[in-house]
This record gives sequence, C-alpha cells and structure tokens, in this order.
Amino acid sequence: MRTGRRVLALVTLAVLATASPAVSQTPMEDPLDSRDARRVERMEKVVRELRAIVFQLRDTGKPVVVQPADTDARMDELSRRIGDLEGSLRRINGSIDSVTRELDAAKRENAALTAQVQALSDRLTAADQRAAAAAPPPLTEADPPTPAGDPAKDFAAARQLMLSGDYDAAEQAFAAYVANYPDAPRAPEASYWWGKTLTVRAAHAEAARAYITAIRGWPKTPWAPEAVLELSKSLVALKKPADACQTLAELTRRYPKPAPAIAARATALRTQAKCAA
Repeated sequence: MRTGRRVLALVTLAVLATASPAVSQTPMEDPLDSRDARRVERMEKVVRELRAIVFQLRDTGKPVVVQPADTDARMDELSRRIGDLEGSLRRINGSIDSVTRELDAAKRENAALTAQVQALSDRLTAADQRAAAAAPPPLTEADPPTPAGDPAKDFAAARQLMLSGDYDAAEQAFAAYVANYPDAPRAPEASYWWGKTLTVRAAHAEAARAYITAIRGWPKTPWAPEAVLELSKSLVALKKPADACQTLAELTRRYPKPAPAIAARATALRTQAKCAA
C-alpha cells in the first residue's frame, strides 16, 4: 500500500504539473492554436493513462508493468522481412535465367542432333542408291527361284548352309529368301545374313545395301547392333569414314547398351575411321 500511495502522490503531482499550464493559460485572451491544442490532448491522454495505472494498482495490489511501444522494432522486423523477400526474388530470377539458358542450349543440341540424323539418313539413302546401281542383276524370269513355300524351312536351310561354311550357297539362299518373302517377319534378319555372306567375298557395296535393308526401322533384335557395326565396317572399306562415323554414332544412340564385344569392335572401328571423340 505504501507503494500505491507513492505512485498516487506522483500521479497527483503530474496532474497538477500538467494542469497548471492549462489553468494559467485559461485567462489568456488569445485562443489556443492547433499545436497547443494537440499538446493539451496528449497531456490529457497521459493523465488518463496514469490514472488507469493508479486505479489498477489500487484495485489489484499488483505491480503494473508498462510495455514500451515496439513500433521501431516492428519496423525493423518488417524491413528485414522485405530484405529477405527481395533476396529470395533475386535468387528465383537467377534460377529462371539459368533454366532458360539450359533450355536454349538443349534446343540447340536437339536441332544439331536432328540435323545429324537427317544427314545420316541422306547418306544411307545415297549409299543404298549406289549399292543398287552396283548390285548384280536380279534373277530373271528365265531362272526364277523355286521357293519351298515355307519361310521357316527356307530360312533354316539358308542358315544351315552358312553354318556349314558354304557361303556361296548361303548367299544365294538368303538372296532368294529376301526376294521370295519380302514381308516375312524374318526378312530383315535374312538381309543381315545375306550381307554377312557378301562381306565374306568383299562385296562391300552390296553388303552395305543388305545391311541398310536389315536395319530399316532400327529393330530391337539381338542381331541389329551387329548389323549396324557391319554396315560401318563396309563403309570404312568403301573409304567413306565420315559415313562410318555417323553410323557408329547412331549405334551408340539407338543401342546404348550393346554387348561388350560389340562395344569393343565399335571402339576399334572409330579409331580406324578416325572419328572425332
């Protein structure tokens, strides 16, 4: 209670101190200007707050804690958050710029790859045309093939001739199979084995034509990577290293996980053709 009386006495003094100027100014003839009016309003507000503190102390008997205004602290916190947001925005803009540059680079690489594929396709078409011009004449009507009427048996017979080492007979048998059954499921494979028999006798132009026919559509079969490799080998023999390198590049792209033996031979052929790393 002694503390309460002391606070009450201080409040009373404050009231008298703030009220006295107001009282002394009352008799003045000139009215208060707006600035003095605001000062009086602030003083009255302080008096009301002090009265509220005194009454709270008197009624509760507990000490009153007056919280200081935290406007500056809040402004500092707001400024800090704005700074953080600006930093985040700069990082986001930087990420967007980086992604944009990477996307542009990817578009350029894709365009370059498309051009390379088109160039390879054009070269293969040209090689096919040259091979067609240099190929032996097709069988005439006077000497037509005599198919057995069973593609499976004919394919097995041609394959057996090759396994026995009779490459000349195997060449004729596979050529007849391709001519007789061009739409059979194993016709591309027959073209591949036909190319192998042509490679044996160093008929590289005809062999390249057979390999091109075999890999049309880039089939996903066990023999397809080998056919691409044999085509590259024929192109090297035909002194077309640039075409061979393009074909080897397609081998890597179309069949990214070839057998170790195929990968080793492809590496050797790249060295032989002097392909760029």
